[in-house]
Amino acid sequence: MKKTSLYEIHKQLGAKLIPFAGFEMPIQYKSIIEEYFAVRNSVGVFDVSHMGEIEIKGKDAFDFVQYLTTNDISKLESGKVQYSSMCYENGGIVDDILVYSFGRFFQIVVNASNIEKDFNWMKEIGKNFDIEITNKSDEISLLAIQGKNSLNTLQKVFDIDLSTLKFYTFTKTKFLEKEILISRTGYTGELGFELYFPSEKKISEEIWNKIFECGKEFNIQPIGLAARDLLRLEMGYCLYGNDISEEVNPVEASLDWITKFQKEFVGKNTIENSIKSGIGKKLVALKFNGEKVFPRNGYEIFKDNIKIGKLTSGIISPILNSGIALGFVHTNFSTVGNEVDVLVRTKFEKAKIVELPFVERNPR
Repeated sequence: MKKTSLYEIHKQLGAKLIPFAGFEMPIQYKSIIEEYFAVRNSVGVFDVSHMGEIEIKGKDAFDFVQYLTTNDISKLESGKVQYSSMCYENGGIVDDILVYSFGRFFQIVVNASNIEKDFNWMKEIGKNFDIEITNKSDEISLLAIQGKNSLNTLQKVFDIDLSTLKFYTFTKTKFLEKEILISRTGYTGELGFELYFPSEKKISEEIWNKIFECGKEFNIQPIGLAARDLLRLEMGYCLYGNDISEEVNPVEASLDWITKFQKEFVGKNTIENSIKSGIGKKLVALKFNGEKVFPRNGYEIFKDNIKIGKLTSGIISPILNSGIALGFVHTNFSTVGNEVDVLVRTKFEKAKIVELPFVERNPR
């Protein structure tokens, strides 16, 4: 198992460590609910150094990334970030990604479990482009500082004005003479930042300790993967391997908004043909009536005793005090407001299709 550069700190903090995407990662430190509310009410820090970073340079870098990804990077100025996806020729999603524009080159941030697959796919698509593709994942560590006091905390760490950094943009600064990239992004729905820096034990531990020193007055907490999953699902953010996969295209996954058909991209023709012939399934958000209903991945969804789909992610929301879930249903039953039955173990539980997010937040 790989270890992040902050592994020793996680052990010292008593984190419960589990294998995840080839890494030994902290799933929780104390209580999942305490960690969840630390982010929702103040500020928390996630070590997400297991994520992958792939750099695209060369004469055809723009044309390659424009063709590789479903979103339109002609709108992506230097210093901005874009949420996007990559598809196979059959329209299935290779991965959902973040694209960072540095003007002449790009950095693509990919999911931890997909690093090797994504890198190989980029090399395959890049054969006819004058580009250089470099997997820099092992060289970069990544921290996410999330919550309403994330700005107050980081403003004491760095000597630049972070209040002017707009949502989905980034800047650079120095820490211990090392370059740090700071972006206004996150996976929680809260005000937040993500820090990319060299994956060296000394700098990683120094920056972690400095952040916690500066966030002490806000009761800053380390946050594990379990609370992260809870936070992202309340916002309706997709998780690769659960809600999206190579068996799902972006339109089926309700990611039409990052799928720009006015340009060419890998898989475009197949996805357009699926739209013309009629999309058969759609990813929807479900809110349960019962307070004690705990929805889980794989539970089947019914309408009038006919199976129409299944859940892909599910939790009990601490704020709503009810079960919430994402799942695929037949398109005919995907309308907001539609009531369905979910088979939870041996009992049918009522749920309603609702709009996202489940919990209203303002990450901007």
